[in-house]
Amino acid sequence: MAQPSTLFTPTDDAEAARGHSTGILPASHLRGMIQRGRIQALKDVEDAQIQPASLDLRLGAVAWRIRASFLPGPEASVKTRIEQLALHQIDLTKGAVFEAGCVYIVPLLESVALPYRVSGIANPKSSTGRLDVFTRLITDRAKEFDRIEPGYEGPLYAEVSPRSFSILVREGSRLNQLRLRRGSPPFSDTELKRLQEEQGIVAGDADISNGIALTVDLKGWDGLVGYRAKRHAGLIDVDKPGVHDVSDFWEQIRARPDATVVLDPNEFYILASREAVSIPPEYAAEMVPYNPLVGEFRVHYAGFFDPGFGYSGAGGAGSRAVLEVRSHEVPFILTHGQIVGRLVFERLTEPPERVYGQGLGSNYQGQGLKLSKHFRV
Repeated sequence: MAQPSTLFTPTDDAEAARGHSTGILPASHLRGMIQRGRIQALKDVEDAQIQPASLDLRLGAVAWRIRASFLPGPEASVKTRIEQLALHQIDLTKGAVFEAGCVYIVPLLESVALPYRVSGIANPKSSTGRLDVFTRLITDRAKEFDRIEPGYEGPLYAEVSPRSFSILVREGSRLNQLRLRRGSPPFSDTELKRLQEEQGIVAGDADISNGIALTVDLKGWDGLVGYRAKRHAGLIDVDKPGVHDVSDFWEQIRARPDATVVLDPNEFYILASREAVSIPPEYAAEMVPYNPLVGEFRVHYAGFFDPGFGYSGAGGAGSRAVLEVRSHEVPFILTHGQIVGRLVFERLTEPPERVYGQGLGSNYQGQGLKLSKHFRV
């Protein structure tokens, strides 16, 4: 179990008094936590890391290739498990290749000392998910991936496993992101229906049940409905946008007369939602998997939707959700309009200073079907 933080300061509760007592912490609160040592780093946190409602996390100076993925469990540290499972250590200070199909553990530059009411949830960044790089956060004594228990004080680690393409990374590369939440705020379907009526999260009628349903678009843009990752492609430098040719890494998927696509087992696809999404500025969203009983496929590694994503006031006017799709054991047929995931919402504790698309280097505002930023348009 995570130990209570010893860094209590009255400011933590004073911040809560300024806005809602529970919810996702916006950028201003993240900066305050950095100033007070609640979020620490071996190198100064860069302003570009701070997003409207999340913090980009950076790889540290070393990595270990390990035999298998793991969770340390309630009695163990990550360091102890690395000593048991590591195959070899890798220096990231000058850059190193993470090979497709292998599993790596990297201590992050950031660590945390959370107050007892604050917990964390992590996800791959959008660009990471679109490269089919499986990235998960791990803490000491963790029983779940991508979760930080309230009051946790200690180091953070990333498990990184490229699936389709080998990648070049280095110290400071940003593959995943962290949201911090105060309390456990419920957000009911009734509240979501009200938000849909007032703000228009998606156009037209919304299927609301434990979130807003998103469906797949298989009619596409001028006949293009998606991309499938090529096997045995080249190396992708995760820190260099706009340098790779699409055709070297991706095959186009064209629309079929019956508006279906067959997902081949263990292949990776980029598709898009039918719905254009608009996230109101005072809310954050996460895409969660749809009922696994409806099909053997996984959608969306990178599930965070920032405040203002697709929002007209931030230059969005509706943005499609890009779907990162992988079938499992058997071929599976997706049909146009099939539900593939749901957006669940949480309120921020207070409005953010800036939202997605407002001078933050936002790469996917107003997007349709779009590959990661690493590829030339």
